[in-house]
Amino acid sequence: MARKLTKTGIVVSDKMDKTIVVKVERQFKHPLYKKIVRRHKKFKAHDEKNECGIGDVVLIEESNPISRHKRWSLSKIITKSK
Repeated sequence: MARKLTKTGIVVSDKMDKTIVVKVERQFKHPLYKKIVRRHKKFKAHDEKNECGIGDVVLIEESNPISRHKRWSLSKIITKSK
């Protein structure tokens, strides 16, 4: 059985019903110039209880396809925003 992937990110939108948009940022060293580069990607995740708000730091995990764009689900809220 394959291991489920998890990612940590910040909630940037919670306007949809039972869906959050999570921005996951990663850093890597540029292969030629050796500078640290920051890149981000947005994932739509399933939030069954609508408990997340904008600015929350959350842990999302890979799941079966829920809709056309949703392939992740909320695992836990690490920190709540104000």
